[in-house]
Amino acid sequence: MHRTYSMRKSRAPTASQVENPPPPPSSTKSRLFGRSGIGHAIRGRTAGAFGPDLSKKLTQLVKMEKNLMRSLELCAKERMEVAHQLSNWGESCDEDVSDVTDKLGVLLYEIGELEDQFVDRYDQYRVTMKGIRNIEASVQPCRDRKIKIVDQIAHLKYKEPNSPKIVVLEQELVRAEAESLVAEAQLSNITREKIKSAYTYQFDALREHSEKVAIIAGYGKHLLEMIDDTPVTPGETRAAYDGYEASKAIVQDCEDSLTSWVNAKAAVSSKLSTRARTLSTRRRNHIRARSEGHDLSGQDVPMDDDRDSWEDADMEEEEEDEQGHRDEMESYDEKRTSVASGNGHANGSVVSRGRSHEILPV
Repeated sequence: MHRTYSMRKSRAPTASQVENPPPPPSSTKSRLFGRSGIGHAIRGRTAGAFGPDLSKKLTQLVKMEKNLMRSLELCAKERMEVAHQLSNWGESCDEDVSDVTDKLGVLLYEIGELEDQFVDRYDQYRVTMKGIRNIEASVQPCRDRKIKIVDQIAHLKYKEPNSPKIVVLEQELVRAEAESLVAEAQLSNITREKIKSAYTYQFDALREHSEKVAIIAGYGKHLLEMIDDTPVTPGETRAAYDGYEASKAIVQDCEDSLTSWVNAKAAVSSKLSTRARTLSTRRRNHIRARSEGHDLSGQDVPMDDDRDSWEDADMEEEEEDEQGHRDEMESYDEKRTSVASGNGHANGSVVSRGRSHEILPV
């Protein structure tokens, strides 16, 4: 039997691992109650029951993700055991079935290892989300302090309107509001930064895992073609099996495909529609415009402090005023002259100071 190729242990780093080094082992592995339902139940019931109110919901999310990762870890180990058992069962079958089930066990065991690696990469997402939870927990005391001071001021104004403590508390409230503004701004910035990083980790891990599982599934179907399923009559013997080298080559091709896979060679790509692409581009441009701001450098031109330049400007302004006055007087004289010359003797009348007199016959 050609069974020496099964359940390989030592591996060289794949191309994707060279491009994106694997993270450390998940923090959820090898812990108490890790493989039982007791730990799931305890974490599910106590998640978010303790701690600040602001971080309770995210604390519950982080605990639920831990339960999910424990389930994924258990699924990976169970799949490896199933693959090993499949290989053991096929050992007693016919030669073609024995060889193919042995190689199928290799591929299924590979899926189990991929799931185990996926848990480690998924933990990067969970740890990043825990960073947001920690910031929320640190912001809660600032909110509580501000609310407490506001309640104290309201109580004193109701009980002792002239109490000197009101002024002191109002000063403390100003400081508390300033601290709260800084903390809230920090929370807003870190939340946006970390949530993008966290789900980038998760989606990259999901994409790599799914692509590699699809590769294994494709080569697994090629292996199934090695089994001769032609019906035989009773007493008829099948032809001798000669596909050992072919099945080994298929597994080797599968391993080469997994080793050379990188994110840039992913077969599945997400393509946006024209409307979605336009709207998302518009949104990114708005974000970029807000981040870059507006250029106001040329809005206000600095004034020259040289006093001589001020005097020169004043003299030029006075000369312009005098020239304008002279032009205005000349224009007025020209208008009077044109009126007197054009209408002085029209129709036998004389114009004098705007009045017309009729000339009587002698």
